[in-house]
Amino acid sequence: MAGTIQFWFEFASTYSYLSAMRIEEAAHRHGVSVQWEPFLLGPIFAAQGWTSSPFNLYAAKGRYMWRDMERLCALRGLPFFRPDPFPQNGLSAARLALVARRAGRIAPFTRAVFSAQFADRENISEPKVLAACWDRAGLPSDMMDQARHEETKAELFAQGERAVHLGLFGAPSFIVQDELFWGDDRLDQAIACAASL
Repeated sequence: MAGTIQFWFEFASTYSYLSAMRIEEAAHRHGVSVQWEPFLLGPIFAAQGWTSSPFNLYAAKGRYMWRDMERLCALRGLPFFRPDPFPQNGLSAARLALVARRAGRIAPFTRAVFSAQFADRENISEPKVLAACWDRAGLPSDMMDQARHEETKAELFAQGERAVHLGLFGAPSFIVQDELFWGDDRLDQAIACAASL
């Protein structure tokens, strides 16, 4: 039996979009299970003294990332549009993802949110957009209210503390036992590591 890969993602992250759209299929081919772990990069960036995404703070890095995303999405047959604003506020989406995880539907919900943002040019901070993603993932509408419960808010805060403890500094990140892999370009390496266990 192969191992497990933890997939740490942030909804505002461009490269997390790439990984979210392929990780399940890639992991399944190798008999690897996936744990979906939503978290927020904002507090981690703030601890480093950053007030926004490094792709906004460093213009050359940002220009490269947008062109890189265009190339990679074209190669993989994924639609891609630059969201406005960037980065988008993924707080509500992350809380909803935790609720979706309890219902066993975090993967389809997460893909729906990423598609809404990067394929359909929707603003994922808007309740109506998230409600449509929730419905697309086949989740019951009455569960959405759980995202506003203190338990869910505390759970997302704890996710952030776990991320710091694990040494995460960006998204997507993958954890296999004690090994950290960072970036969509390391996903295959992380899956191979999990498959060897």
